[in-house]
Amino acid sequence: MTNEPTAARKAFGDLAPALADHTDKVLFGDIWERPGLSPRDRSLITVASLVALYRTNELPFHIGRALDNGVTRDELIELITHLAFYSGWPTAMTALPIARQVFDSREA
Repeated sequence: MTNEPTAARKAFGDLAPALADHTDKVLFGDIWERPGLSPRDRSLITVASLVALYRTNELPFHIGRALDNGVTRDELIELITHLAFYSGWPTAMTALPIARQVFDSREA
């Protein structure tokens, strides 16, 4: 691991260094790197879970990560549309402006 501060260390490493370390080493260092699913598939699963569970704080980061992992904007919008009928209309209506914000920030 490099000495560069990770997103977790920047966000909360000063407050919860052990949680930042677990985030880096276990979540993103082990779970996300397991060979059973591609990073793209993991991103689709993660974004779907976050939308369905109304986890708006984590959603922008993971939508961006999904784009980085090869998920297209159209696929993300289709995912949100599909979930409107499974996780509820409000979860989809909340996820759409978050997706727009992430998309727009990448165009700037």
